[in-house]
Amino acid sequence: MKLDRRNFIMKSGLLAGSLGLGAFPSRGTKLNTEGKVRIGIVGGRFGATFQFHEHPNCRVEAVSDLRQDRRDHLMETYACRKSYPSLEQLLGDPKVDAVFLATPAPDHATHTIASLKAGKHVLCAVPLAMTVEECEQVKEAVLASGKNYMMAETSTYMQGTISARKFYQEGKFGEIFSAAAEYNHPGLEVLWFENGAPTWRHGLPPMHYPTHCTALLISVTGERLKQVSCVGWGDGEGLLRDNPYQNPFWNETAFFQTNRNHPFRVEVNWKGALRNAERGEWRGEKMSLYLPTGHADLATMVTAADQLGLDDAGFEHTRNRVEAYDFPQWWNTYMLPEPMRHNSGHDGSHTFITHEFISSILEERRAEVDIYEALAYTVPGIIAHQSALKGGDLLTIPDYDD
Repeated sequence: MKLDRRNFIMKSGLLAGSLGLGAFPSRGTKLNTEGKVRIGIVGGRFGATFQFHEHPNCRVEAVSDLRQDRRDHLMETYACRKSYPSLEQLLGDPKVDAVFLATPAPDHATHTIASLKAGKHVLCAVPLAMTVEECEQVKEAVLASGKNYMMAETSTYMQGTISARKFYQEGKFGEIFSAAAEYNHPGLEVLWFENGAPTWRHGLPPMHYPTHCTALLISVTGERLKQVSCVGWGDGEGLLRDNPYQNPFWNETAFFQTNRNHPFRVEVNWKGALRNAERGEWRGEKMSLYLPTGHADLATMVTAADQLGLDDAGFEHTRNRVEAYDFPQWWNTYMLPEPMRHNSGHDGSHTFITHEFISSILEERRAEVDIYEALAYTVPGIIAHQSALKGGDLLTIPDYDD
């Protein structure tokens, strides 16, 4: 079962993925008489940055936030006239077919399970959950519900990742023998407190937010991360004191081994003289690709060549071809409905996430970033943080694909 699913991902799912489509059928979904998905948006910050109102097969039925000002913002953004002050009330609306949960990360498991039990399809912000146990509970709820679950991972749909996925499908990398990814967000501690009270972000372990990195390999090659050794930097000083996660680290670096025995290095950094980055590197036998540090820069492509050159010490060697590469604007192609062919948040990913979730429901199939992908993106980071707390011990990562 494990090998069959992975082979299917590689042979057909990745092709579908490059088009913004998933590969696995879900249990039957009954469409409403309008032929549109009626969605509820929950969370007035991140939730207000998507394009459900632009999708030709979607209607924003209702919105929700605990704060009136954010509910008003959601209503204005999506031209929606119905709002609820709580998720519980929104879930009681029989006209809502699906929900987008843009709620705090520690609530994702509870909110997802409640939404599935209420009979709603679920799109949820990252990560899947905060603990391995919660991740497993969400998996069981998804499988029991017969409803679609999708995690809204932006790195999967960045323009550079879409390009890398296409190159991989075409065999241009050859074997990708190693990869690396980093998510640098220095200064994030300004969001740790609001009006003097700690928020859910206070002291969040960096590796509990790994998906912007792990997706950069998993969504391209379909690999799974099987072992990890992780090292953290920090000793619980300053604003880290008394955080609810008992996390002593500002930054964490993890060294993963994949099920194909490839190395994959991941860094998630909250503090330091760092440039903001959400980037990956794929190193192949025939071609390598390096995402830019900033979204506005050009990528670097390296192609194996047989021409001779000299290194900086004057020694002759076979020199590879190194050139700048400008990614296509995939958001301006057939991959999206015409009303959505514009740039959007997180390097153009928000329109793709919107379209994939709605399409997966209407086409009665699993979403591309389904529960299995969400587990593969999220759980390795949770285990990596456990490794860091143990001083870098090599730990085994659970496999959920069977």
